[in-house]
Amino acid sequence: MIRVLVADDQELVRFGLRTLIDNEDGLTCVGEAADGLSAVAEAVRTRPDVVLMDIRMPGVDGLEATRRITADPGLAATRIIVLTTFEHDQYVFDALRSGASGFLLKDTTPADLLRAIATVADGGALMSPSVTRTLVREFVTLTPRTLSPHPLLPTLTAREREIMVLAAEGLANDEIAGRLAISTATARTHISRAMVKLGARDRAQLVVFAYQSGLLS
Repeated sequence: MIRVLVADDQELVRFGLRTLIDNEDGLTCVGEAADGLSAVAEAVRTRPDVVLMDIRMPGVDGLEATRRITADPGLAATRIIVLTTFEHDQYVFDALRSGASGFLLKDTTPADLLRAIATVADGGALMSPSVTRTLVREFVTLTPRTLSPHPLLPTLTAREREIMVLAAEGLANDEIAGRLAISTATARTHISRAMVKLGARDRAQLVVFAYQSGLLS
């Protein structure tokens, strides 16, 4: 059973998400929160597998709540999906940098939302190629940044670094395989090894590490 916590300041949204989750086999909504501070408290209390986290909430917002949850050693297994209204939301990258496993637009279909919860609970990252490309273009070209290369970057092989960059650019495993004339399984293996070496929680953090290390231009 996948345990889900819903954090959103709109009661109607919380009700809709809870109803959707509780009516799906294998999922259960273990709690609700109307602001970031309550979201952190509920996460500590319920130890959910997945948190659906709105960004714009009163008091402590979803970004700070995400930081606090992902920084808590007791919640290391909890994954966070950020919910946002706009694909170009300036806070999305900050949410990923704070440890979120990905994000969904609020107009996502119920079926896609349920699949996303299962994907993240299983350790996957929720970053569609098109959205990843949008994020990279937005933040690399428009946002001033101070480079901070990952200290373990030199441990990557040349191939792992190459594939990390392609993944950060938004290419799916099969697209990487086609680009490099390797199998999809090999591409997946290289990404997994890069994640292990760099201590990435999931694929989404590879985007962050690549960006912060100056591998994207």
